[in-house]
Amino acid sequence: MAIPSPSISQPSAAPKTLSVVLAAGQGTRMRSALPKVLHKVAGLSMIGHVLKAVSESVADAATVVVGPDSDIVADEARKLFPDARIAVQQDRLGTAHAVLQARESIGAGHDVVIVLYADTPLVRPGTLTRLRDAVVNGAAVAALGFEAGDPTGYGRFIMNGDELAAIREHKDASEAERRITLCNGGLMALDGRHALELLGRIGNANSQKEFYLTDVVEVARKAGLRAVAVTASEDEVMGVDDRVKLAAAERIMQDRLREKAMRDGVTLIDPASVYFSHDTKIAADVTVEPHVFFGLNVSVESDAVIHAHSHIEGATIGKGVHVGPFVRLRPGAVLAEGSRVGNFCEVKNAAIGRGAKVNHLSYIGDADVGARANIGAGTITCNYDGYFKHRTAIGENAFIGSNASLVAPVTIAAGSYVGSGSVVTKDVPEGALAIGRGQQVNKEGWASRFHAAMAQRKAAGTA
Repeated sequence: MAIPSPSISQPSAAPKTLSVVLAAGQGTRMRSALPKVLHKVAGLSMIGHVLKAVSESVADAATVVVGPDSDIVADEARKLFPDARIAVQQDRLGTAHAVLQARESIGAGHDVVIVLYADTPLVRPGTLTRLRDAVVNGAAVAALGFEAGDPTGYGRFIMNGDELAAIREHKDASEAERRITLCNGGLMALDGRHALELLGRIGNANSQKEFYLTDVVEVARKAGLRAVAVTASEDEVMGVDDRVKLAAAERIMQDRLREKAMRDGVTLIDPASVYFSHDTKIAADVTVEPHVFFGLNVSVESDAVIHAHSHIEGATIGKGVHVGPFVRLRPGAVLAEGSRVGNFCEVKNAAIGRGAKVNHLSYIGDADVGARANIGAGTITCNYDGYFKHRTAIGENAFIGSNASLVAPVTIAAGSYVGSGSVVTKDVPEGALAIGRGQQVNKEGWASRFHAAMAQRKAAGTA
């Protein structure tokens, strides 16, 4: 079949775009039983970041190419992009061969096909849009490149004016070509009308006997079609193939998240010591002190203050709330407006009411704490009996004295008091005082006699 003549006409409607995500090459340099692309950056798998960029950009559909026995990767892809199709590359015969495993999707009539790699988690949605637009504007192939600080080992972009003539692998490049610093970033967009024909013409006449996607540039040009280069930063196209690069990707992603938070009106006193997850939601006029970690599924409303050395995951923090220092909020913690959870406290699956205070050395788990209640230092909700979790209900304006143990299931009604040091096993009525401790007995002179006897024995050298 002949390749149609090149055309620069644009579709009358928004171009239909297919993203083909290559996840077949799992690699072994991670030294892990977990497939490479499932390792996480800012709490999301690498393939998740790529699919997130796909879903936030121009793609109407996605096909993920996995290796054999990669059900766990396929499941992750479907979880993050429910409509994604899965294709399997049984034999690893090169990148072009991997793309052709999505033949059915590529041939489904999309205007643009974008090829991505599941181990490039830093790619931005806007970059994918620019790749698509290059094809919409008349190119049959648009390849993503970057200016390399050290180009050693990378494929070089051989330019002919403003067109891309070829991508030359480092080992095949001449000395002059090796001085080129515009290098191949791997990602590529193809005109959907020509994609299958171009991919099918790629040969494997190389030392590895593999079908290289990069060869599509020369195939297109021989057919009289245009190939162009689109550029991005070196960081954005960084592939992750070991733990060192995984850590580097984490640093870059954290810098992005920190910058976005600050530009959105969040005060980070020491940005480098604050760690976000990819889905952290944090409003303007929040202040975050040093050494705070935000795990997955955290939202923080305006005017809240997160004090130093706090670890937060799965929590909702209301307007004007103070958290920390040295606080752990676990999944299901909901802190209403104006509440406080102070130093060395832990809250898990519990709602802290408006204006309530849990200030010192307390554990509140599986509980509902009413508005303006005060939880004294050292209070714990005893929520687990070894088999089941039980809830504690503390009413509005209740006062829980220090070092109290509330044995769930139990209800402390509104306005009631619990005496310090009490073990509460029964419900406390509204307005009542609960005391659950042994009666104090003072034995006059006992301590003086004890100290004297012990000192005498020590002087005599007897145990």
